[in-house]
Amino acid sequence: MSPNPRSFPCWIKREAPPNHNRPRKIKAISSEATPSSLKTSGPPNFQYYKNQLFRISPVPSPKHTPSQNRSVTIGIMPPPASSKTAPTTTTAGPAGGAGWSHTPTTGVLLWLAVSLPLVAWDTGYMLLRPHTMPGGSLHWPLWAPYKLYGEVDHMYGFKQWRLRNGFAAGQSVMNAVESLLYLAYLWVWYRHGREGWVVSGGRSSRKAVSGKAGGVAVVLGFSAAVMTVSKTVLYWLNEYFSDFDNIGHNKLWDLVFLWIIPNGAWLVFPSILMIYDMGVEIVEGLSRASPQTVKMD
Repeated sequence: MSPNPRSFPCWIKREAPPNHNRPRKIKAISSEATPSSLKTSGPPNFQYYKNQLFRISPVPSPKHTPSQNRSVTIGIMPPPASSKTAPTTTTAGPAGGAGWSHTPTTGVLLWLAVSLPLVAWDTGYMLLRPHTMPGGSLHWPLWAPYKLYGEVDHMYGFKQWRLRNGFAAGQSVMNAVESLLYLAYLWVWYRHGREGWVVSGGRSSRKAVSGKAGGVAVVLGFSAAVMTVSKTVLYWLNEYFSDFDNIGHNKLWDLVFLWIIPNGAWLVFPSILMIYDMGVEIVEGLSRASPQTVKMD
């Protein structure tokens, strides 16, 4: 069955109706001679020759005046897709179709469920000092555990407060910005996500967000995780370059369990669960959207 000529981008200027009983010839933009093996009988049709598409059109009748002749311009069309072409691999998509989507892992959701309340608690303590410190009107009962932590890390205690050290308070402001990014990530996923998507070969029981909203969600989560790790590294570097002025007085046992492990969690989990995984998603999405170079034989 010959293709419908209207579905091909050929530009034809007709000033006289076609006459299919006249002899036919082939006109094409090609450096090669017109192949004689192509059929020239029957109605106008399209045929392939050496991976090029030719349109066979009638030859103008000699009895027609030049104004009655037809002017035909033929474009060379690309060959149809070969069955040997490797299929596109997708990591996620709707059931019955292919595409890209993002679904937060269980680890990400658990980490955010634990870390966001703790960060809000910590930010409130730092920004509401001295009312949240021992003896303050807001200290008991919400911020009572900070009495011990202020003795472990003097950045949270009276020592740096009396010195008017603003490093920890400034970092707490950035904590608030970071938390807003995490909340925006969760909102975009929950608001625009759809259930029943197929992810990595299996149907996902959790909502998946795709398209522009999916891209926005991944960028928000990735950016917030980078902020988390960067601020934590900066906090550790501040201690190192100040000769451990705020934590050097602790015994090793207390330092490990009350400072290194709690603060180290904000290095390990965001790096593995969000920066690495979402970074891979971003790279794969950009690679899939980029034009592919195909070598023609």
